[in-house]
Amino acid sequence: METSSLNIKTSDNWALFKHTERPLLLAGPCSAESEEQVLATASRLQKIGINVFRAGLWKPRTRPNCFEGVGEKGLKWLVKVQRLQGMKVGTEVANSHHVEECLKAGIDFLWIGARTTANPFAVQEIAESLRGTDIPVLVKNPINPDIELWLGALERLNLVGISRLGAIHRGFSAYNNLKYRNMPQWQIPIELKRRIKTLPLFCDPSHIGGKREYIQEIAQKSMDLGFDGLMIESHTSPEQALSDARQQVTPETLEQIIEHLVIRTTQAQADDMVIEDLRERIDYLDNTIMETLVSRMKVIEEIGQYKKSKNLSIFQPERWEKILTHVTEEARKNNLPQELVERIFKAIHQASIDRQTEIMNE
Repeated sequence: METSSLNIKTSDNWALFKHTERPLLLAGPCSAESEEQVLATASRLQKIGINVFRAGLWKPRTRPNCFEGVGEKGLKWLVKVQRLQGMKVGTEVANSHHVEECLKAGIDFLWIGARTTANPFAVQEIAESLRGTDIPVLVKNPINPDIELWLGALERLNLVGISRLGAIHRGFSAYNNLKYRNMPQWQIPIELKRRIKTLPLFCDPSHIGGKREYIQEIAQKSMDLGFDGLMIESHTSPEQALSDARQQVTPETLEQIIEHLVIRTTQAQADDMVIEDLRERIDYLDNTIMETLVSRMKVIEEIGQYKKSKNLSIFQPERWEKILTHVTEEARKNNLPQELVERIFKAIHQASIDRQTEIMNE
């Protein structure tokens, strides 16, 4: 299975943020709107124990004539947060000019947004402007569910010498979402973590949910999955925010969210022989499944050869209907998710058709 060998200084990431326990918390307004708003939000966040402050200065909006951030003048406000509150500060960058201004101002960390991650040219431009530095950079997933784009952005940064890297899961855009603003598709960040085991992984429940009432459940889910930290949007007056008002919370509400989080032991901390025994049993069953699939495909090849010799059509609707009815009924009897079983057997059936088609054309 594919893995990635990025050179990542994990310990340096945590040391920068002065934090040694999960979750590492990054919070602040979606957009820096005024000096007063930035300083007031930072002050209230520090009182609840937040040491890392985030605020957007350049806001890439989907449509024109929306608030697109205060730009460079907001850097002075972030520097004041550094000086007055002693907090680490960061903002989103989308091009080399943003990077240059942030480095000049002494910003502590940067992040690359979803729209930018989706554009390799933009990521490469940012990477080149960071060459010779090693400022921490967090990379949000691209707006579309493409793990290779996400991984590619991290690799481009690593290749110019950025070793203090992290990833932010903010969900994926989809047409007509039923609940959340962006679909979580948790399997994608999990796969990214599998490929880069030392990569700090953050969750952005604000952007996944799109509404403040979903932040708690999404944040808890990410903790259950072993994420390292959270980036949550917080504003002194969320209802009056100039961008993403519905998904921001007050610092006091954020404190309640944090207090209700259940932080579970990660695999790195776990030393449980019971789990190891159960995993050995799962491995045995997985091997049994693989052996069964191999045997099944051999029978499929025999069927394909027979159909070819008798000039029979590959697809037999009545037979497929019988199989599907049987397996879904068995799933129901055994209290298995019928949708899951149906998906599995449809995939197996498609593979069987593909193999028989190959035999027919040999």
